[in-house]
Amino acid sequence: MRFVVHGAGAVGGVVGGRLFQAGHEVVLIARGAHGAAIAERGLRVVAPDRDDTLPVPVVAHPRELAFRDGDVVLLAVKTQDTPAALRDLALAASADTPLVCAQNGVANEDLALRHFANVYGMRVVLPALHVEPGVVQAHSAPYAGTLDLGRYPHDPDAADPTAHAIAEALRGATFGAEVRPEIMRWKYAKLLLNLSTAVEALCGPEGRRNAVQRLALAEGHAVYEAAGIVPLDDPADPPRRERVVDLPVGGVPRPGGSAFQSLLRGAGSIETDYINGEVVRLGRLHGVPTPVNEAVHRIAVRHAVEGRPPGTATVADILAEADAITARRRSGRLTDASARPS
Repeated sequence: MRFVVHGAGAVGGVVGGRLFQAGHEVVLIARGAHGAAIAERGLRVVAPDRDDTLPVPVVAHPRELAFRDGDVVLLAVKTQDTPAALRDLALAASADTPLVCAQNGVANEDLALRHFANVYGMRVVLPALHVEPGVVQAHSAPYAGTLDLGRYPHDPDAADPTAHAIAEALRGATFGAEVRPEIMRWKYAKLLLNLSTAVEALCGPEGRRNAVQRLALAEGHAVYEAAGIVPLDDPADPPRRERVVDLPVGGVPRPGGSAFQSLLRGAGSIETDYINGEVVRLGRLHGVPTPVNEAVHRIAVRHAVEGRPPGTATVADILAEADAITARRRSGRLTDASARPS
């Protein structure tokens, strides 16, 4: 089994690097300065307990690879980059190539099914960081994270042999990995947790637990109830959960999650379309007000496009935007049902 990791940023870089260290054949797909740095100097994976520079093969585009039987694609790009990545992969790889969506949100798997027959969802719990070309940081050690997976749209018996082979490889590479028969219910649970990531990006670390985060989460629960979505989590397994700890690297704590890092790097885009925006979409489909998630989404996109650094919005800014959304809907200028309840 060869792992082709498309998107070697924080998550893809750590997963690809650890699989390579465990003796698996790995090739990274990484563009720009990051890909060039890996090609020139290797992939540097820095953790609380070690610092490794790894000669992992890297290419800039799927067309540079000769795909073969036994390849598994780990798709680790941000969701806004998924359509282009899938088109490139589909032109280079067989439609039967197993493709694992190691991504946040719940939209990637359905997008992938348009191009690939063997699609797997993965719930990623992996504190990692990527801000410097050629370098990724794994902030949990010695257990790097949990990467549970399952066949999409479902595998009622959790018997898919490819899923089990991938999970076994990951377990030998510092990850927890279980095959889940209803993987998307697990990913819906993770999406609720991820609603705070854009709030953190806008407000700084206090955004993980401020008033906006609480209101956004309440809207998420409300739309799930209306849509009949019952998320799954693993509260009965605290020892496994507690092994993933967000630790400092080189004495420096991880500054923030994926959305925070997008603003920190000046990436120009942010994943909120498929996180807070997913709650907004469900709210519009089912007549549930979601003005706080809509406000977070709109402001985060503006900040990304304008190149603003993280931590430059306030709770008052976001709630004022949410109230403006509510007022416009009440005045009839907007027609969907979203409105923050008073």
